[in-house]
Amino acid sequence: MNAAETRELEASIEQMYEVARGFGLNFYTMRFELVPADVLYTFGAYAGMPTRFSHWSFGKSYHRMKLDYDFGLSRIYELVINSDPCYAFLLDSNSLVQNKLVSAHVLAHCDFFKNNALFAFTQRNVVDSMAASAERFRGYELEHGRMAVEEFLDAALAIQEHIDPSRTGRRKLLADTRDMDGYGAVSGFDTRGRKVAPSLHGTSASSSVGPYDDLFDLDRRLGGSHDAGAAKGAGAPGVEPPGSARMEKDLLLFLIHHSPVMTEWQRDILTVIREEMLYFWPQIETKIMNEGWATYWHLRIMRELELTDAESLDFAQTHSGVVLPSRTSINPYLIGVKMWEDIERRYDNPTEEERKRCGRAPGQGRAQMFEVRETDSDSSFVRNYLTRDLVEELDLYLYQKVGNEWRVVEQDWEKVRDKICASRVNGGYPVLYVKDGDYLSAGELYLWHSYEGMELDAKYTEKTLPHVQRLWGRTVHLETVLEGRPVLFTHDGKKITRKFL
Repeated sequence: MNAAETRELEASIEQMYEVARGFGLNFYTMRFELVPADVLYTFGAYAGMPTRFSHWSFGKSYHRMKLDYDFGLSRIYELVINSDPCYAFLLDSNSLVQNKLVSAHVLAHCDFFKNNALFAFTQRNVVDSMAASAERFRGYELEHGRMAVEEFLDAALAIQEHIDPSRTGRRKLLADTRDMDGYGAVSGFDTRGRKVAPSLHGTSASSSVGPYDDLFDLDRRLGGSHDAGAAKGAGAPGVEPPGSARMEKDLLLFLIHHSPVMTEWQRDILTVIREEMLYFWPQIETKIMNEGWATYWHLRIMRELELTDAESLDFAQTHSGVVLPSRTSINPYLIGVKMWEDIERRYDNPTEEERKRCGRAPGQGRAQMFEVRETDSDSSFVRNYLTRDLVEELDLYLYQKVGNEWRVVEQDWEKVRDKICASRVNGGYPVLYVKDGDYLSAGELYLWHSYEGMELDAKYTEKTLPHVQRLWGRTVHLETVLEGRPVLFTHDGKKITRKFL
């Protein structure tokens, strides 16, 4: 983009602010930056952040994404950070209309970040916190060697998704004590297990009180929260001790508190990995909603701008590429925007039956959309609002490999909907629990997979267990189901075995 186009983009963004607020969108202060492709793809490799700690996997991601861009196979149009102020990075090689479109798109993303309940407990100073963590990790590399830090990060990143992102899980804080069932958090850490950088998920005046606190606090009020376990000598609020009868979902937090082999700097690294994953988790659980919401509003906002015929054609071409359907996977932009439009249509024009049974008044489409935007996640969104008509319109189906061929195996709309819902539970990751941290009274770690019809990838499991064993320092077991039979994977630090139970 040249200087004249940049000035026109700035004027258009100011107009977009007024249009978006007129539609009822409520977003943080925005900061837009035009950046070249190598910078944008560097941020993309860091999971959309300007800076993170050093690890070879980020370089691998950068090389793959940048190569696709160089060969015209894919393109990142923008990146937006869930922070206050909200930072949006636009690609300087985009056309003027493309950057107008993505500017409207990120305004809606920011509205979603600010107002969806799942994002209510994420701190907004994430960029500063990640920069401070990266600097501290570089100090560990100088002190303990780059290879030692990288190998530990390999193990930590292999299981980074196994956290408890619920409100109860987020309130399990690290205690500043060494006496924790003989293992303990390391002295010198604050109550969140961090030494220097502020926590990404600290309780603050802006995040501690909200309209849904009465729902999130039900466990506490009914006396059933994990926090009650703190009085039993677990050594940290809400973290179950090894051998506890209650299973612990937050594997990373359990390892931070109870691993007998981790040193102070290793606990700090694992704490940072957990905190960063808690930051990213709401985005994982609202991918369809968030992208559909942003696509819906960039359409409405762009229609309010005065575009030339050539610009209208460029806009239509770019938008059609965004919502292009795929034969092999779900396009969250497409299914999301179709579901939002369907909600608006059905609540604006309810049927006679809906008026009588649900008391649904006409003209409530936008009000219902804003309510759903505030309260739902992908799993509830799909469960409640993916209808038979939408499944048929979008031609959604289930397919799998039969023999040597891939075949469509199911087109029933309810089964398709239920399968999409199941794929969104826990962000699409398997649910594991720590069943016993002192298995066989030998300090061995026993994990249990909550099997709900979808088997673990056996090869992936066998590649991942050594990382868990490295973090625990002793034999690790994982119970799951394969071919309809319970099976136990075991890694003792030397080899992996499996046996049917």
